[in-house]
Formats: sequence, structure tokens, C-alpha cells
Amino acid sequence: MKVIDMRCRPAYLHDFFGANPGSPGYAAARWLNRRVGTRGSDEHFARSLTAEGFLAEVRDAGLSRAVVVGRHTPSQHLPNDFIHEIVHGHEELLGIAGIDPALQGVEGAIAEIDRAIDRLGLSGIDLEPGFGEPARHPDDPLYWPIYEHLAARGIPLFLMSGPTTPDPAFNDPGRLAKIARAFPTLRIVCYHGYWPNVDQLLGVAFRYENILAVPDMYLFLPGSAAFVQAANGFLGEQLLFGSSYPFRPIGQSIDDFLALGFKESVLDKLLCGNAARLFGLPT
Repeated sequence: MKVIDMRCRPAYLHDFFGANPGSPGYAAARWLNRRVGTRGSDEHFARSLTAEGFLAEVRDAGLSRAVVVGRHTPSQHLPNDFIHEIVHGHEELLGIAGIDPALQGVEGAIAEIDRAIDRLGLSGIDLEPGFGEPARHPDDPLYWPIYEHLAARGIPLFLMSGPTTPDPAFNDPGRLAKIARAFPTLRIVCYHGYWPNVDQLLGVAFRYENILAVPDMYLFLPGSAAFVQAANGFLGEQLLFGSSYPFRPIGQSIDDFLALGFKESVLDKLLCGNAARLFGLPT
């Protein structure tokens, strides 16, 4: 069984992920693990406080690929060069670059997209409108030149969503329709699946096949059963697996995913095939 984990980051990436034992970030990582259903030690992620430990976690879980996601927001910047440093030379790791045209300027953000893809060898672009200052919706005009550039280059877009958005009003999947309609070749990947607004996201994804969902750790929380039902039908090529490591164990997340009730006929696509197609990887 091949598995591509679409959201999998080492603890040493940032204090937010538990990089410093005894810190508030470390305590928050432990809390979040308990909150999303981790069984066993809520400090399991401590193994990935080193690069060697993170690779061991990925390999022991049997992942074909693990996707390490960058971020660029006013409150947290995970530099793209650091993402490159983590994934470079390791076939099992892929990196996603973070940008913010509000901070970098549109031209600066576009230049960083090209640098991240062409020079750093990263595989997609992460954008987090709801975490900006001010917060924005993804259909804000600021981002349209970014979408146009990504679509022209065939680079997938990864949007952060979900309940950690500082203002829940900016966790609105309905705002994706305008983007998906204007850029039908742009693959729009929704991290956290806009949980808890699951039905709304499914409604937009039903209409626009270029919208993909990675519910990751929220797939295992109440209100996400509709993702399973949809993936057994129309969403079978639009749902992708993610563990959210270090906030949830990789192996447990795979086991829990297999127990959710997905049809055997779609499991390979959900766990690997859809992600492989997104990144142009062999299956």
C-alpha cells in the first residue's frame, strides 16, 4: 500500500510544532495532539526534533512521500530555504513554499514563486489569506495575479483553512467558487478541508473538480463523516490523505483513515493516486 502524506512536518521546523521542549509551543503541540485524538504518548513527535528522527518517522510509517509545508504570514514565517534544506536530497520528502503578496508585494511574491519552484525544487505554493493582517478571503483581488501565474505555470495552490483561522468568518469555502471558475486549470488544495464547514466545501467541490480537499487531522473529528460519504462517490478523485504530523501520529492516522469506511475501490486514489497525479509522480 502506497501512501503520500500531504501534510507532514518535523517538530524541529518551528516552536509552533514543538521544537523546544518545555516551551509554550511544545505544550500547545501536546494539547493539540490530545484534542484531535492521538492515542498513546502526546509527546510522540519528540522523535522529530532532529532531521534524522523525522526521516525515521516517515520511513517507519511506510510513507511513499511526505509533504513538508512552508508558511508566510505576519505571525509565522517558515522560510522557503529552510523547507528546501529539510527536503533536499530525500526522495521521500516534497516541499511546499509559502508566500504572502501583502507582505512581499505582488511582484515579489511572483518572483519568490519562480525561485521556490525553479531554484529550490519545491512542488507547490501555500497561501493563507485568513491569517493576514488584515485578514482576507481567498477571492480578494490581491491574489488574482498570483492565481494567474500559478495557473499559467501549472503549479498547484495550497490554501490554509479551518477553525484556527483567527476570525471564523474567513473560513468560508463559498469564496472558492469565483477562483475555481476563473482559473479552471488551477488545482486548488484546501488544507484542513474548511472544517467544520464540511458540507459547504463539498458543495463547491461538487461543482468545481479543480478543488481538492485534504481534511488531514480534522477528518477524524465529529462533522467529517460527509467527507467519507462524498469520497465514496463524486469526490473520489478530489480527496487526499494527510496526517498533520506532528499534531497527530502518522501511523495511527493511516490506521484510522482505513477504518473510516472508504470503499476499497477508492482507497488507493485517496492515499496515493490523487496526490501522485497532483505532483506528476509515478503511481
